[in-house]
Amino acid sequence: MPSAKLNLLESLDADLAYQKAILSSVSRTFALTIPLLPPAIEKVVGNTYLLCRIVDTIEDAIDVKPEAKQALSKLFLDAVLETAPVQSFVEPCLVELKNYGNQDELDLIAHTPTVLRILHTCSSQDQAAVSRCVSIMSEGMSRFHGKQTEKGLQDLKEFEEYCYVVAGVVGELLTSIFSNHSASFAKNMKGHEALAIDFGQALQMTNILKDSPEDKARGVSWKPINTSQPELLRIAYQKLQASMDYILLIPKEELGMRRFCFLAFGLAVMTLSKIATRNQFNSKAEVKLSRKTVMMFYSFTKFAVHSDALMKMFFYASSKSLRK
Repeated sequence: MPSAKLNLLESLDADLAYQKAILSSVSRTFALTIPLLPPAIEKVVGNTYLLCRIVDTIEDAIDVKPEAKQALSKLFLDAVLETAPVQSFVEPCLVELKNYGNQDELDLIAHTPTVLRILHTCSSQDQAAVSRCVSIMSEGMSRFHGKQTEKGLQDLKEFEEYCYVVAGVVGELLTSIFSNHSASFAKNMKGHEALAIDFGQALQMTNILKDSPEDKARGVSWKPINTSQPELLRIAYQKLQASMDYILLIPKEELGMRRFCFLAFGLAVMTLSKIATRNQFNSKAEVKLSRKTVMMFYSFTKFAVHSDALMKMFFYASSKSLRK
């Protein structure tokens, strides 16, 4: 093998090793679910998660002004779309986030060139899907940078829009990537594309409700004004129902894809059910699933994904508090 090609392979191996390591550092949940996917899909989904996490990090920087966040989001998008050098984003971003507390996320930003190198080894179809997702998320979240208030979003319509740009679009991305790698899934999804958005939004609503005490403590709310917690849980349950339909469209032979989605779905169902049993809670730790519960469900998914009936039974049994 020519030395230049060998060096490229070694460089890619090192980049992929970083991607795997940083994924474990910035997300316990996705570090558990993403490796369930077939290798080619695992690479691009893991890569996309890290790109989206960079966008999230910019949003979460509480001491950075909205105008600066919008500028950083634009620089990041230019880097992803290759319309500007990646360092034109990395350097000013690290300066703006110098007081940011999460060192793993700062390390991820510093390694944006590594993450983008991996993206450029994916198929052109997968790269196009990722670019679309990051564009919609980055531009969409920029519109919300100035709307981070203690009161919350102005209405349910704005809440749905926010959930779309941060997560519904990820559901669309997963559908595109899965379809690129599975003709049978692509065939099943025709006419049911809206379910992908519901799947992403259901997971995002779970995060918003779970994280609401911590968001409130920093003077932010992503919940809509004048909408009660029971009403939000009712909407979330409807989106979970659509999410179950989405998962059932994944062919049984695509066990990795099924298990990836069912694991994320099941953790959301159990978390929302826990929230529904409380009138209020003061910390996400009160509704966070224990590691034992997570690992038990992780083991359950190994055989549950072989059976539509078993997955439906889990959903029915675990969502009782959401149906009240």
